[in-house]
Amino acid sequence: MSSTIDATYNELVDELRQVALLRSCGSVLSWDEQTYLPPAGGEFRAEQLALLAGMSHEQATSSRIGDLLAALSNPASLGGEDSLRFANVREARRHYDRATQLPRRLVEELSRVTTLSQQAWVKARKAQDFAQFLPWLEQVVALKREEAQAVGQGRGPAYDALLDDYEPGMTSDEVASVFDPLKARLVDLVAAIRDSGRQPDVSILTREYPVDRQAEFSRRAATAIGFDFDAGRLDIAAHPFCSGIGPGDCRLTTRYDASFPRGIFRHAARGRPRHVRAGFGPAHFGTAAGEAASLGIHESQSRMWENLVGRSRAFWQHFYPAAQATFPAALDGVVLDDFHAAINDVRPSWIRVEADEVTYNLHIMLRFDIERALIGGDLQPAELPGVWNETFQRYFGMTPPNDALGCIQDVHWSAGLIGYFPTYALGNMYAAQFFEAARVELGDLDQQFARGEFAPLLGWLRREIHSRGLQFRAADLVKLVTGKPLSSEPLLRHLNERFRPLYGV
Repeated sequence: MSSTIDATYNELVDELRQVALLRSCGSVLSWDEQTYLPPAGGEFRAEQLALLAGMSHEQATSSRIGDLLAALSNPASLGGEDSLRFANVREARRHYDRATQLPRRLVEELSRVTTLSQQAWVKARKAQDFAQFLPWLEQVVALKREEAQAVGQGRGPAYDALLDDYEPGMTSDEVASVFDPLKARLVDLVAAIRDSGRQPDVSILTREYPVDRQAEFSRRAATAIGFDFDAGRLDIAAHPFCSGIGPGDCRLTTRYDASFPRGIFRHAARGRPRHVRAGFGPAHFGTAAGEAASLGIHESQSRMWENLVGRSRAFWQHFYPAAQATFPAALDGVVLDDFHAAINDVRPSWIRVEADEVTYNLHIMLRFDIERALIGGDLQPAELPGVWNETFQRYFGMTPPNDALGCIQDVHWSAGLIGYFPTYALGNMYAAQFFEAARVELGDLDQQFARGEFAPLLGWLRREIHSRGLQFRAADLVKLVTGKPLSSEPLLRHLNERFRPLYGV
């Protein structure tokens, strides 16, 4: 590789890191907004974030970056299309092309409106009143439609332009092609479980689980599976999220319920971004090599640790004695099998983040259909509660009693994260397919978990997935790691193998 190409490439990486560094400043302010910002500071914070969004947009669309990308257009000069350098340039060009299609005015307005919209959402959710949130949702949807038009420029469904921000290269038709067969078989499994007549004793989970002890136990479990609290912290937020600010700085948030130890599972899940970024290393900050292949791939790590690992009997075979010691009033005399059955209870529920593994993906499919209709113009924001309730009744057989349990339960739309929801169900599919491949290579994972050995799985994930970053698009990464294209079959096998024995079906 010539010294000229080396110099050009290194300059591009320096420019990309500067953009990422500026955006990370916005991430800190956004995290603070959700955790510690005084309510009266909301308007000013919106202006701060809008300014930073405009500055980072201007920096990301500079003519210098365009010139550097033009000089690096020959794949062979970068080491070929399978090289890390080529992937970094490829994704930098994708981001640059997308950013240059968006006017700074739109970027700043999206930042300002979504900052205020999230604050309005918190109040509307607390009041169980969609009408309070509607004016903000109308602004967000209008701005996201404008973004989709600017980026997509009429090529295919408008929604695809937003989906591409989270799942590069994937279309809504491709998502539907894997969702539809999954949906039909999930409905069958839910029906079989319902008709079995069996129900675990979920009262086990409604006993007293003091919040301070939940936090203590959760930190212990998260540390055991590899989360480094010297490089991260944990705080409270209305809607749990994770912000990977940068190397050595990962912010987790959660919320607790003293009558249900849900926070324990959230911590296992939210610890995954640190796993991923530890695999990348700080040298890749700002480049494609320092990012997951897609948000669905990123989510796959969360879903794997929360569900395939954290809700397995083997995991609790190791941790249950410590759980009984931590929560004696709740778990004294409760045998492991009964606790395991309770945490794997399957029944329709209102809230997505509290849904069981079997019904969870139906929550995502509902949102996917609604998002496509909102962006495509077939659904107006004011119509959302009615369409939500009708679809929820069709999927789950019940109608939400209020908006907080219905269409305004999630923060995503207030934050402008339209196109994001499909990544959760895709993440479940990726996770199950990766987990099957890991079992083939690593042997009996259940025996390892029962002994408290999680390092082999984490090491495999870092080698096969994390360390590759965005070198490969998600579809190609799945084929590379598992030898097969993405399929819902591994997820369905996992669900059937775990839940049919529990319910005797």
